[in-house]
Amino acid sequence: MSSPVTSSTFRAGALCGLLAGLLIALPGLVEAFTGETSATSVPLALAPAFGLPLITALHRRQGPATGRLGTSAVTVNLVGLGLFGGAAYASNLVLFYLGEDLIDETLTGGPTVPVLLGSAAVFAVGCALFGAAMIRARVLPRVPSWGYAVVMPLLAFLTGLPESPFTSAVHVLVGVILIWLSAALWRTAPATERTTEHATENTTDPNRVST
Repeated sequence: MSSPVTSSTFRAGALCGLLAGLLIALPGLVEAFTGETSATSVPLALAPAFGLPLITALHRRQGPATGRLGTSAVTVNLVGLGLFGGAAYASNLVLFYLGEDLIDETLTGGPTVPVLLGSAAVFAVGCALFGAAMIRARVLPRVPSWGYAVVMPLLAFLTGLPESPFTSAVHVLVGVILIWLSAALWRTAPATERTTEHATENTTDPNRVST
């Protein structure tokens, strides 16, 4: 009975990853021509939440091939994404609507800036480690695996930068990487389900005679 659960987990993670990729890539593409707007800030704020199921499903897909590196990498990546997601939410849905003077006054006092920088650092390290685990496992396509390890960490430090063609390009690349990984994850789900069901039948069939 474990195969439907595994398959549905992969598909749910793939769908969430697809949505996360679109919520990052499309606003990034629009902002290349319009700059940051309220319409592009909202999807960017929501995108990290949909990355959590994707990372979980990717880890379950490749876990046996990654060993201790995979376990450590997914832990750091999930914690980092949780911290970075909160920072992105605040930046795009709160700070975006405040005046520059108020933002400067808010960020210069207290632990806000150090915590934000620490969150970005944890996210960047987590992405690099998880990308390295994917590269090592060779279960998922190599191009998006390398992209996750190299391009995703850049996303952590874009929040504090002004909008530019570079930031837009990074957002589009990150979205493409997530969509690519999600598509690969979706393709593996039916095959994994059939394999697991076949193994279960062979194990539980009382009439099966070993040769």
